[in-house]
Amino acid sequence: MSDSVFVLSSGENIPIIITTRRGVRNITMRPRVMPLREIHISKPWLTSDGAALRFVEQKRKWLERIFANAPKHMEIRPGMYLDLLGRRVMLVHNPDMRSNAYSRDGTALIIGGGADMFSRRVRDFAKAELLSEIKKIIASTPREYHPKRISLRDTHSRWGSCSTTGTISFSWRLAFAPYDVMRYVVMHELAHTKHMNHSPDFWATVRELYGFGVERAKRWLTQNGTSLHQYL
Repeated sequence: MSDSVFVLSSGENIPIIITTRRGVRNITMRPRVMPLREIHISKPWLTSDGAALRFVEQKRKWLERIFANAPKHMEIRPGMYLDLLGRRVMLVHNPDMRSNAYSRDGTALIIGGGADMFSRRVRDFAKAELLSEIKKIIASTPREYHPKRISLRDTHSRWGSCSTTGTISFSWRLAFAPYDVMRYVVMHELAHTKHMNHSPDFWATVRELYGFGVERAKRWLTQNGTSLHQYL
């Protein structure tokens, strides 16, 4: 593995991670925009790093467009607004509080504890709220779809997964998605408890569980999902 840098026209330096792999015939490239902005290159054993870097330069217009359109990481801080489970709240820090809670009118999320723990406590609150809502949604469906276990993960390429052992996992960043979009992902994974594929029967089950508007929620996630990784 070797490292280099791709300089965008904006002046931003994007690290290039080059990995040499046996058994591959072509150079492949995968830009990442979250949580880190990087370009990952895999190349055949006999291909030089210089050839890999020239390949990157050939794709400059495409890469410039990807990084220009991708949301940049935002630091969580008091005073900013955050969309949490479909509710826009202002983040407030109160070091005298030992716990975290919504304000009485629901327009603010008050985070207690020291300033150095602010981001972590926002993340922990978001996870707990998301898990609670997911359990409520699952409880509203027929018992035959209920998983044996639910877990939250910080995945970057999948919003949810369903294992053959009955465990369903979700990206905790769904806490920042519109409520109906988060609900769509839940129904999507519940449908996988019956169909471990994306067959017509699977999609029919998703529509049955979700109801009207499933295509709209699916489309939002496809178009805007990357933005859910900009926080924390």
